[in-house]
Amino acid sequence: MPTINLAEAEQIIAGSKAKIFEMGVKMSVSVTDSRGDLIAMIKTDGASWRTPTISRGKAIASATFGAPSVDLEERSRSPVFSAFTVMQEGNFIMSQGALPVFKEGEIAGAVGASGGNSKEDEDVARAGIVAAGLSMTA
Repeated sequence: MPTINLAEAEQIIAGSKAKIFEMGVKMSVSVTDSRGDLIAMIKTDGASWRTPTISRGKAIASATFGAPSVDLEERSRSPVFSAFTVMQEGNFIMSQGALPVFKEGEIAGAVGASGGNSKEDEDVARAGIVAAGLSMTA
């Protein structure tokens, strides 16, 4: 199974960071593998203390389902997914702001962001993936 390697994660972080500074927001960005294990994370100066956890939770959800986290928002209201979120101790956030990363047609991980509004979070995740030359679709 393909995965995001550290060099790619660093490229994602660099691209995301450039977008954050362009937008003038304070954010955290997390890059995970397909299991949701953290590969790399940044928290910009002045970003809220809770943004690292939220960015990772969004990335975990996106990686788990191989889908943009915005597509999972409706499912989050289901009792099954509410229970799953509790089982994951809140480290599974089905809210806009993360995108999956595919390599060789398979899920390789995800990028999540937190600190802006939901669209800004997703835009930062997208900028990182594009900067690394990776794909958001299978």
